[in-house]
Amino acid sequence: MRSKLQRIFTKGGVLSPGELKQIIKMAESLGFSTIKFGSRQDILFPYNPANKEIIEQYPNLNIDSSAKRNFQNIVCSYVSADIFPSTPWLKGSTYLYILEEFKYNPTLKINITDPKQQLVPLFSGQINFIASENEDYWHLNLKLPNWESEVEYPVLIYSWDIPKIAAAIEEFYEETTDINLLFNLINEKIETNNRTIEHKLEVPFHPFPYYEGMNKMSDNDYWLGLYWRNNEYDLSFLKDFCEFCLDSNVGKICITPWKSFIIKGLHRNHKLSLEKLLGKRGINVRHSSLELNWHLPVDDTEALELKKFIVRNFDQNDISTYGLNFGVSDSALKDTYFTSTVIEKNQSPTIIKDFKIRPTYNVLYCKNFNPNTREYLMYAQDVDKMELPGLLMELSKLYFENLGKEDEIKSNNELEHKPEKEVYQCTECLTVYDTDFGDKKANIAPGTTFNELPLDYSCSVCESSKNTYKLVTI
Repeated sequence: MRSKLQRIFTKGGVLSPGELKQIIKMAESLGFSTIKFGSRQDILFPYNPANKEIIEQYPNLNIDSSAKRNFQNIVCSYVSADIFPSTPWLKGSTYLYILEEFKYNPTLKINITDPKQQLVPLFSGQINFIASENEDYWHLNLKLPNWESEVEYPVLIYSWDIPKIAAAIEEFYEETTDINLLFNLINEKIETNNRTIEHKLEVPFHPFPYYEGMNKMSDNDYWLGLYWRNNEYDLSFLKDFCEFCLDSNVGKICITPWKSFIIKGLHRNHKLSLEKLLGKRGINVRHSSLELNWHLPVDDTEALELKKFIVRNFDQNDISTYGLNFGVSDSALKDTYFTSTVIEKNQSPTIIKDFKIRPTYNVLYCKNFNPNTREYLMYAQDVDKMELPGLLMELSKLYFENLGKEDEIKSNNELEHKPEKEVYQCTECLTVYDTDFGDKKANIAPGTTFNELPLDYSCSVCESSKNTYKLVTI
């Protein structure tokens, strides 16, 4: 079970070194030695009602005091501006101007993103503004609560209208589930500088980038990405890092949705000082790309251990996953996915809650391995943890085989190397009896058919009788 976490909102994941120093000071006052980063570019720390008095001493920090998620952090791709491919007219300053105009805390998830980059997901919000080819105009994708499906707003949105359009959507979306009526309600409420959509939004596949280490921006400037494997960012290091940024005229620190952070515009004259700071602290800035392309739920040690297990197998087999990314999720939580491949943990049947059994997983992947399609295909279902590395390596090979092809990649049901197989399955706990493997625990030898099992045979997990099994195809 995940612990309850409290959030500090950082609009678009952008904050100054001075603001981060304030957060560090508060966290130290609360007795913490680390902080975490969240999927929506926010900052997280353990929730404790007793901390309220100390938190109130920092009114300048935008903190979710209830930890009930009444409000949401705004996500934006400012972090990728100037360092990854971008829409030509969209500069870092544009994001900052737009973010500054948000004078309220949104209750809906808002994304403001560039479709040319892959670091920040485009459609993980409920209100998604996506840059168009027309200068200062944005497509708007809506996935609103209680609406049956996502819809496209009928016009392009002007950059400086984004905050008031978002506020108007929050005001009216519960009154209707019709996009045209919502559009009319908004136009009656506010004046906007809309533009006709000339071309439908198309988001081509872009490989997932390597976002860590010291990298050149120009002849004189660098950017640095830092990543902690366990998402536990040491406050004493962050404090020294903030001082370095202030001394080096680095004005912004950017949090990514991948629980890492980036600084941009580091002049080459300060590069050596930063390398010495990182070296003295023993900070590794060259993790394998096998490590960096994972999205895990915050404060979930089981998911972290699963990732370590799979990455070790990847490393031992010396494979490449460049351009792919992976997520771990719990099927009961109904998370929004934004990785090209998802490992989904199944819930154990309630009938066997008193038995300790190994969890099973589903493996899903996006159509054409492009997360922005939002269309996930089932690759494998109800598999054991030990099978996951092999399945994911198969998927990575499939990805490279089809890389660059425009045709839709075949789903798993069409792949010749994944034939169907008939087995018997316990209807109480879903344990499978496979003739090829037998049942070692019950001293049943491999090759023993189900009909050859003794009449008193019972499930090795929940001890249900033989007649509770049924023939299924996997």
